[in-house]
Amino acid sequence: MNTSKYAPYEPVGLPDRTWPGKQITEAPLWASVDLRDGNQALINPMDLERKRTMFDLLVSLGFKEIEIGYPTASRDDYDFVRHLVETDAIPHDVVIQVMTPIIGDLIERTVASLAGARRAVLQVFNPTSEAQRRLVFRKTRSEVKALALAGAEQALRLQDALPGTEIFLQYAPESFTQTEPDYALEVCNAVLEFWARRAEHTLAVNLPATVEVYPPQEFADRIEYVSRYLAHRERVLLSVHPHNDRGSGVAAAEMAVLAGADRVEGTLFGNGERTGNVCLITLAMNLFSQGVDPMLDLRDLDRVRRTVEQSNRMPISHRHPWAGDFVYTSFAGTHQDAIAKGLKARGDALDAPWDVPYLPIDPRDIGRDYQSLIRINSQSGKGGIAHLLHAEYGVELPRRLQIDFAAAMQQMCETHESELTTTELWQHFRQRYIDPSTEIDTDPPATHDDMENGPAGLAERLLALYGVEGTVQELVLGRTGAGHQADSAACEILVDARSFWGVGLAPSEDAAVRAAVRSAVSQIRKDTAPTVREVAR
Repeated sequence: MNTSKYAPYEPVGLPDRTWPGKQITEAPLWASVDLRDGNQALINPMDLERKRTMFDLLVSLGFKEIEIGYPTASRDDYDFVRHLVETDAIPHDVVIQVMTPIIGDLIERTVASLAGARRAVLQVFNPTSEAQRRLVFRKTRSEVKALALAGAEQALRLQDALPGTEIFLQYAPESFTQTEPDYALEVCNAVLEFWARRAEHTLAVNLPATVEVYPPQEFADRIEYVSRYLAHRERVLLSVHPHNDRGSGVAAAEMAVLAGADRVEGTLFGNGERTGNVCLITLAMNLFSQGVDPMLDLRDLDRVRRTVEQSNRMPISHRHPWAGDFVYTSFAGTHQDAIAKGLKARGDALDAPWDVPYLPIDPRDIGRDYQSLIRINSQSGKGGIAHLLHAEYGVELPRRLQIDFAAAMQQMCETHESELTTTELWQHFRQRYIDPSTEIDTDPPATHDDMENGPAGLAERLLALYGVEGTVQELVLGRTGAGHQADSAACEILVDARSFWGVGLAPSEDAAVRAAVRSAVSQIRKDTAPTVREVAR
């Protein structure tokens, strides 16, 4: 591969950086751009109905800043802004955002689209990178800065143009990541100096990683550099808009917050141009998993995922962090065993500190249950299988029975190259260990000795009466749960060094032991005919 045409990035050089030693203790201000940045990246952009569904979802999750469109980019965007305003769909505590390039008539038309809104952020932007200055605009650094100031002036002039509408000003040097750090700071400060002397409201600067072109730690260094030297920093919200071209958008956003960012723009599940915007769900859940209030209501994450999939008409990966179908599921046997033991040790302690192996959070906190935590395929082990049977059917398997059944199920999965559902697992368990008891229609009557010798004595007597030359290796008694009101017995019989298991479920302990022995004997008769002799009755 020809690497010679790609130049490495030049670090901003911040030897006294402070962000690595910090910790995020509160959520930043989240700003969703699903309806603009996310929507423009869809093969089939959302119609008004899908946009409205997405907007209502964002409101229900607790977003307080929502970018609703690029009103001069299309008639659909303009109409959606008007729809939200005219139907009074915007809650009093939600600030909408619109964006426009720094072009005179476009700024004016964008502001006009907000007529009747209570509060809105007007974001004006212009590209500032060296490549765009040279190749697209053919302008010098001074000329591009002059364009930014001209747009800032018009935005300020229009800030009070709509009676009853409070407009907040936000400037973005597009392609910040590809702009020389000192020049990006210079342009931002020029705009802020102009606005600060004339505007009373809080101001904002949004630094977009329009393309992610260097590692996340470099992004953090540049955010700390800008934050240190940003004009009027005490009254300016510093916002970041990470993309995911290098696959490190989440890391870049988290490091940027450590480095001074107050606000993060992104989308639900990371939809956006190329590899997407930063995923706000992942960022919020990362905070939640560390005990920090994410300031979003994610208690029904599957509902959120379904709604986003329907609105975007794009599937979300089964492995997507926190929300994918498989992210709380283990197939590997060692993982399954650890999860099963962790859940068993935890019991019903709902509010105790969470410490279950392989599960960073309690799935119930985001609306999942425990049924899909363990799924059975050829990689699965005895612990996972035992956990599923106990959780769903109340059967507690002795360890050696776990080993026996797990080996059989692993062979079945390998043969059929498929996964087993919990229902299928139970069916195979019944066929193998419980149902064979019905193949023996005789059941010796109880005797006085059975009560004196206990369940183990009963099992030995039954073995002899059925003519089996073997010994009872293990007999485990229990009581099934999960609503199954029955006693259970698992009986292991050793015949010529071979182990046979039978399981009985019955209304009484005596009946359960008898059923377990009958099942084991039925298997012995099939597999070891020479060692079995019928007793004349």
